[in-house]
Amino acid sequence: MLWPLSVLGLEGLADWIFAMLVVLEIVVRLAVLGIVPGDRRPNTAMAWLLAIFFIPVVALPLFLLIGRNKLSAKRQERQAWINRELLEITSHMDLSDQLRADDAQLGATAALNRNLGAFPLQEGNRIRLLPDYRESFEWMVASIDAAEDYVHVLFYIVGDDEEYAGPVLDAMERAAERGVAVRLLYDHLGTMRVHGYRRLVRRLRRSQIQWHRVLPVRPIQGRFSRIDLRNHRKIVVVDGKTALTGSANLIEPHYQRTSAARTGRRWVEMTAVLTGPAVTGLDIVFASDWYAETGESLGDMLRVDVAADERASGGSLVQVVPSGPGFPDENNLRLFNDLIYQATERVIICTPYLVPDDSLLYAITNAAHREVDVTLMVSRKADQFMVQHAQQSYYQQLLEAGVRIHRYPDPDVLHSKFMIIDDDVAVMGSSNMDMRSFSLNLEVTLMIVDPEKVRELETVFARYRSVSSLLTLHDWTHRPWHVRYLDNVFRLTSALQ
Repeated sequence: MLWPLSVLGLEGLADWIFAMLVVLEIVVRLAVLGIVPGDRRPNTAMAWLLAIFFIPVVALPLFLLIGRNKLSAKRQERQAWINRELLEITSHMDLSDQLRADDAQLGATAALNRNLGAFPLQEGNRIRLLPDYRESFEWMVASIDAAEDYVHVLFYIVGDDEEYAGPVLDAMERAAERGVAVRLLYDHLGTMRVHGYRRLVRRLRRSQIQWHRVLPVRPIQGRFSRIDLRNHRKIVVVDGKTALTGSANLIEPHYQRTSAARTGRRWVEMTAVLTGPAVTGLDIVFASDWYAETGESLGDMLRVDVAADERASGGSLVQVVPSGPGFPDENNLRLFNDLIYQATERVIICTPYLVPDDSLLYAITNAAHREVDVTLMVSRKADQFMVQHAQQSYYQQLLEAGVRIHRYPDPDVLHSKFMIIDDDVAVMGSSNMDMRSFSLNLEVTLMIVDPEKVRELETVFARYRSVSSLLTLHDWTHRPWHVRYLDNVFRLTSALQ
């Protein structure tokens, strides 16, 4: 069958044209069979091949446009240079000095992270968790108003409203006017979809803030980035002394969506404020994104004191783990898997999107099969239809393995992202547990070794659980047939989410 033209009717074509089309179809089919699987997971390659074979008119151009999960050559070169410089600067630091004597396994995880592009695991960090949405914005306003040297702000989504994001932008403008270097990066596609985006751009143009769109989609200006590769990080650094990171974007809790405000839907977030060596890591991650976007190095402008960071003691052990298309080895996925396989007592996962690849699915279910207490917290109704059904397609396997699944009640979206391993290790940051966050998004994650902070995160999780419902295998296997059908259909696209 001539799949590109079969619906158009071929009766009027000359025999030689028909023959050429048949040959072209055979050549294209053979070509994609040999091209698509290259350097991709088998399930991702199969998803693309199925789409190309069944809906070629749509899927083939889409594959040519977004089928390669790599940054541009220039961006890759800049990121590789930054990675080399980071390893060279910190190569003298001995990780074992920053780990407890009985944490050999965790030391291996820290070494794995570092070899893949992370910062050293260091103590001397003070962490304040901010599970309250408003508190993060109040911290940003107060900290930016106190800034003396520079303010670095990076968010996937930036809005402008009177109560939340607006006051932060006001503080940034005030800081810039008094001579503080205020630098703002926002993901172009993530932010341009927000209601009032043009008003935001006009405001930034009138201000003294130095701002840039990350991975811009502006073909008319000759700046076109892959639309599926996005910068999903959330970072604020003030004077190189204190920083904020986590799941929240710079936008009010309804995400400026009329439908969300009407139905009362709010995004529930988790952020953390830090002082100590981890601030250096977050500042360098921002500087690397600034350099990748602008070509301007901020190295001489950062307040970085590696020697002081190395001398820091007490507090929490923290490792900053950047990941994304600029790193070849899916750093965040490897970290999650490595920690889950280390668990001996419990694994707690809180994520808005769980669309695992085989390695993560096996890590989670293996933990449950070896009698580790595995608990998963997700939203009852996600804000993305396709992801919701793709995620649900894994519930039966998880439940059958013994994973307990709690669902946060709609209309709210539980957007917090953290994981607890046993009693002393946690990870939190911007990364979801889906293929998009592993392969396509630039993310930043904190690995925290501190029983006290684990207990604080567990308290937050307990609060989420108190209002959530426990999903049982019996209830799930008796869900309506049309829900099961949609789950199965969108599971096919899970490798492309």
